[in-house]
Amino acid sequence: MTPVEWAIVALALLGAFFGAVAAIGIVRMPDIYTRAHAASKSDTLGAVLTIAAVALALESNLSTVKSVFLIVFMFITNPTAAHAIARAAQEQGIEPWTKEGDG
Repeated sequence: MTPVEWAIVALALLGAFFGAVAAIGIVRMPDIYTRAHAASKSDTLGAVLTIAAVALALESNLSTVKSVFLIVFMFITNPTAAHAIARAAQEQGIEPWTKEGDG
């Protein structure tokens, strides 16, 4: 395998790993605020790494440019959406989970 193929495999595996971490975080976290945090951070990184692997694999100038635009779009929209969801939950009066409230 060439070094570029190794980079593609590494980026794809890292993207899949962070996607799995995001999925586990959404299932395991106790409230909407921590779930939004898990989804926005890990899912953004996983998607960006996977799209970077696709950009390397396509080896086309136009496809690479489109992939870079998609990466920028993901960096802007994913955290913004998580913030909007958390703010909507706060405005609805949903209280954050605390250890004291568990018992």
